[in-house]
Parts: sequence; C-alpha cells; structure tokens
Amino acid sequence: MNISEIMPLWPLTTKVDFNAEEGNVPSLQVFYPEPDRSTGAAMVIFPGGGYEGLAPHEGGAFAEWLAGYGMTGIVVKYRLGSKGHRHPAMLNDAKRALRLARANAAAWGIDPQRIGVMGSSAGGHLTASLLTQFDLGHPQADDEVERQSSRPDLGVLCYPVISMGDITHEGSRRNLLGETPSAELVSRMSNEKRVTPDTPPCFVWHTYEDETVKVENPLAFAQALRANGVKFELHIYERGGHGMGLGAPHRWTADCLAWLQERGFARRVIS
Repeated sequence: MNISEIMPLWPLTTKVDFNAEEGNVPSLQVFYPEPDRSTGAAMVIFPGGGYEGLAPHEGGAFAEWLAGYGMTGIVVKYRLGSKGHRHPAMLNDAKRALRLARANAAAWGIDPQRIGVMGSSAGGHLTASLLTQFDLGHPQADDEVERQSSRPDLGVLCYPVISMGDITHEGSRRNLLGETPSAELVSRMSNEKRVTPDTPPCFVWHTYEDETVKVENPLAFAQALRANGVKFELHIYERGGHGMGLGAPHRWTADCLAWLQERGFARRVIS
C-alpha cells in the first residue's frame, strides 16, 4: 500500500476561511491499494470526533483496511467547530473532497462513477449530509474541480449522528450549528428530513449499547430511505460501545465488506 502526501482541499490562495495560522487547513490524503489488487473503486472517509476533533482510528485505519480489499481510501481533514467554524464550512469541505476525487480519478487510478463516502459518529452526520445535500457541480466555474459532481455513489454510516433535533448528539450540534441555532437550521441539518429518491444506497450500522449517539438516529434515517425507495442495509448490533471502529472484533466489518463486494467496490480476497 502506498500513501500520498497530504494535499489541501482548497488552493491556498482561495478566499475560503480555514484559519491556516491555527494549523486547520482542510486537506486529504490518499491510501492506494497495490496496483494489481485495485478494484478501481474509492471511499472518501470522514472521521468522527463531535465536530471538535478527528479520530485517527476512524480515518487512516479505515483507509488501510479498505485498501487491503482493493479500494482507494481518501481520508479527509475537514474544518471543525473547535476552530471556530460552523455550517456550511464542513459540508463545503466534504463536497470539495468528492469533487477532487473525481477531478483526479485518472491520476489516482479510480473510477469516477464508483466513489463512495464513509463516516463515523459526527463524521457520519457529515457523510449523511453529503448523501442528502450534494450537488451536480457548477459548469460555469473557473475552477475545473468545482465543475465536478459532489454526489457519492454509495454511503457507509458507522454509528452516525443523523438528526440535529431531539435525538441528536448535543456536542456535535453545538460545534456544527452554534449555541442557539434557529429551528429552520436545525431542521435543514437533520438528515432524516433531507432524504430523496436521488439519495445513494447506504450501509448503516449502530449498536444497541451505544450510550453516546442514540440508536434512534440510524433508525430514523433508514425509515426515510425506505419511504423514498432508496436501497439500504441496516444493522443494529446488540453489543458494542460508541466509537469502536476496527479496534475490537465485530461482525460489522464482514457485513460491510459483503455489501461492498456485491456492488463491485471491494475484492473478495484480502491482499
């Protein structure tokens, strides 16, 4: 497996506010599978951390795991509430990451029509936001990257925050929307309300024992997917706490890989 240099999401001359002096430049890093093992599919990965930090075990560790099955992992460092940013900065970074993947598909050896997104906890909220609030690009933009679609081809949500309403994770909502968000903003960023028939297919998992993010979050999202005729696979496992990632043996990895294999994203034999 090869790993790229860290590259900024936005040109350093852009007007995007990312507090460069605070070391908060949004960026991505590409984890390449061995060339003879690559499926051509990619996964853009958004680690969790309550929109306050970024959990390494939900970023690079996931990318390395996926690379073992032939997928290119693209780990995103997006802007955070702890650095003074609020919505829509995070979603703009997520869209930019998808556009960069498509714009660089040939150079990175990936299929621009097989780019998924994966997120955990608050990163799962950002992933769900992208799955439901993407755009198809800006054809008149001077920046060629901005002409690319930000629509993912599928999504993987790991113990995700979905709603900004009554069932939300309070820290994530505060860091994303501020202390006193309007009712309209809370509703707009509650992704169970944003699903449409154009939402990409999803693999969603959570645990009954999760005491940090309520299991009602993925249940609400799955119900919305069903109501809109969007294909999905939902797993609510009895055991496991929040934020476990790959750190403990758990059958979610086998279930997720089987789902990705069925869609031609992952190899059936580990490298």
